[in-house]
This record gives sequence, structure tokens and C-alpha cells, in this order.
Amino acid sequence: DGFEKGQYRKFNIKDEALEPGDDYGMMREVMRRRFKRALKERGEGKGETWPDLVLIDGGLGQLSAVTEALGRIAARSGFVPELLYLDCRTDVLLNRFSETRRRHPSAPGDRVEAGIQRELDLLEPLRAQADVLIDTSDLNVHQLRAEVEHWFAPERAATLAVSVQSFSYKRGLPRAVDMVFDCRFLKNPYWEPGLRGLNGKDAAVREHIASDPRAGPFEDKVRDLILWLLPAFRAEGKSHLSVAFGCTGGQHRSVAMAETLAAALEAAGWQVSIRHRELDRRKREGTQA
Repeated sequence: DGFEKGQYRKFNIKDEALEPGDDYGMMREVMRRRFKRALKERGEGKGETWPDLVLIDGGLGQLSAVTEALGRIAARSGFVPELLYLDCRTDVLLNRFSETRRRHPSAPGDRVEAGIQRELDLLEPLRAQADVLIDTSDLNVHQLRAEVEHWFAPERAATLAVSVQSFSYKRGLPRAVDMVFDCRFLKNPYWEPGLRGLNGKDAAVREHIASDPRAGPFEDKVRDLILWLLPAFRAEGKSHLSVAFGCTGGQHRSVAMAETLAAALEAAGWQVSIRHRELDRRKREGTQA
């Protein structure tokens, strides 16, 4: 639910042997003292106050200092930390930097691509050691939260989250989707001059698609299938289901079908997020369909 500054705990460094600017030594001391208190409270029967997450702002040196301290704590307490690595494709990282217009901290005077590659090389040892690896390339914030809760807070992930998206087959299948439905057999609004510049969110486009006698049964069967599967997936422990609809351009038919399914699932009480890949891309690029 976010960080609350009122719950921050400040530490005054007590180790007189530490030199000013010795970040690594200071981090070791903070970790040691933080977990020493947790161990003491557990021994006194006051309950455990283990942190759910250790967030490190820095490079490999800072991380090494923290993992070293955690290793010593684990040897004494049986507490075993897990390393979560959030991965992402290079092309997506490039797009994110392009959107924010920021320079890469690892290459302030060089190309962003060079900075990303240096960062990947730096983090490769961590990636290899990770207990859990999540590829965030095609995840929105809701999907990412569901994945993290699945691994680290399963009691909070009891409600299965559903993401619905549309895409263009010309630009390839989206990554990390569970189910894909091909809408290219439906009547294509693109061939109607008055509809070509619209998209599947527009009523005129949806009415045109609905005039295809196959559209209604297709919507009903897909909806019924998903609604039938969702309770079974939740019972099996699945925290996230991704459903995608594709058509030729990712503008009309797939968008309309995604909107229809998302509305039906939301009406049935499921947690739903929706994304239109090609519409979002065109919006970012400032182009019109």
C-alpha cells in the first residue's frame, strides 16, 4: 500500500572503526542491528518482526554487503532470504527510457543501449543466483503485483487477477499470455471507409462486428469458457490469467472482443485489467490508425 515515512527507523552508526563514507560497512551494521532486534523479540515471545522486503539502492557492493549480513543472520536463526530478480527485454527498456527522456545512469554521456548493456552485464551474477525471476516486459502494474504476491504473499493472492489484451498478428504474438483467440474470421470494419479510422471501442465498429452472425456465438463461448475455467485456476493456486485477442491490425475486431470479455468478467466479480497493445503503441508514437 506504499511506504509510510512515519514507520521509518533511523540508525546512528555506532561502529567507531568505520571510516566516513564506508557505505558497505554501514549497511552491514544496519542489517545486523535490525535483525538482532527481531531475533531478540522472537526469543522473548513477542512475535517476529521480520521485514518482508529488503530494498537496496546501489550496486553490487551494497548488495554484497547486505547478502553477507543476511548470510550470517541465517546461520544463527534459520532465516533464509530469497532473491527476486525483475527482468525486462532490452527493446522494452529502450522504450521506457525514450518515454521518460532520461539518460541511463550507467552511461550518462553515451547511448542508452550502452548503459543498458553495462547494467545487464553487472547484474548477470545476480540473475543467475535469483530464487525467483519475473519478466516484466509485458506486465502492467496490476499483473506485476499479482506475480509478486503469488510468490511472496500467497495469502493476499487468493483473488485471481485477469488481464485481457488485444494485439495485431502483423506485430507478433504478445509474450507471456495463457490463452489466445484469433478474431480474423469476423467481418473486418477496416474495409468500411467510414469505420477505418475508428477502433473497437467505438459503437459503430462494434455494431458492424455484431452484424456478423458468428460474432455473438463467439463472444458467448469465449466468455463461458473463461468463466468456467477461472474458479479451477484459482483453486489450483494460479494468481494471474492473461487472455489475448488478435486480429490483422489490432485495431477493430480484437479490441472489441477484448472490451466485451473484460466487461463480462468484471460484471461477474473478477479483478480485470485491459490493455490494447497497438492502440497504446500508436498513442505513444502520436500516430493515427
